[in-house]
Amino acid sequence: MVDQVLIGVPVDSVGRSPGGAEDGPGALRKLGLADAVGAMDRGDLELRIRGEERDPDTGILASADVLTATRAIRSAVAQAVSEGLRPVLAGGCCSELPGALAGARDSLGGVGLAYVDGHLDLYDGRTSTTGEAADMPISVVLGRGPQAWVDAAGGPGAGAESVSILGYRDREESIRYGMTQPEDLDPEPDHRPVEALRGTGLEATGSDVAARLGRLGPFWLHFDVDVLDQDTFPATDYLMPGGLGWDEAEALLGPLLRSTHLIGASIACYNPAKDPGLACGRALVEALSPLGEAAA
Repeated sequence: MVDQVLIGVPVDSVGRSPGGAEDGPGALRKLGLADAVGAMDRGDLELRIRGEERDPDTGILASADVLTATRAIRSAVAQAVSEGLRPVLAGGCCSELPGALAGARDSLGGVGLAYVDGHLDLYDGRTSTTGEAADMPISVVLGRGPQAWVDAAGGPGAGAESVSILGYRDREESIRYGMTQPEDLDPEPDHRPVEALRGTGLEATGSDVAARLGRLGPFWLHFDVDVLDQDTFPATDYLMPGGLGWDEAEALLGPLLRSTHLIGASIACYNPAKDPGLACGRALVEALSPLGEAAA
């Protein structure tokens, strides 16, 4: 039996106010996320990302707020894990991940990552075309920069050998913009584009990754809704064709969510303003319900 805690992280690295993905935590809470995943609810962290200027040193939009948020998320997750709880973070955008993984690392000494996302997110302050922190979380987690953000996280959150990037479909675009590719790294992290997941089978992939990371120790699961096809999940700001359907996503997530080695999870990029009937939000809550089964 696992005691879980829901923590809202209402940040959106586009830096504008109000609305967007920063309203995701509140909407998911109203849709019953805490009950669905079997978690006590600690409410939202008092965080926002505001600013439309890129910092000349880091290249990050609203850099000061991103670093402040990382430190606060890191502290909240470290405290929860040290209390024997499994944190479930409702974001917000993917900028929540470096702080979350750092907090788990601070408490446990080492942690792996299953990163389910439509993007590789290995941009940095130089190669990102937008400067949005949500472009860069894997770069930060692996300690590649921007350096001030890596420092705010207390160093790398995980080693490349304990990271699996699953479901991406931005390869051509990222090469065009000069983003570091997984093959450029040494060691090279496990990375599987959406077509590879389908080739192996979604459930088989989820089981393989859960077993692989579990052999290394505890791991964190990050789920960005833009891994889903734009017709399946239009309630995000990062729409792309060719993504997963709900059946595929649930098959992939199931073994990861049920793993006894799962130490925490984060959800990102749900924008309720683009979900007028809240059908996407309800489907998202349902897809995460295996966490509640694991906690029972």
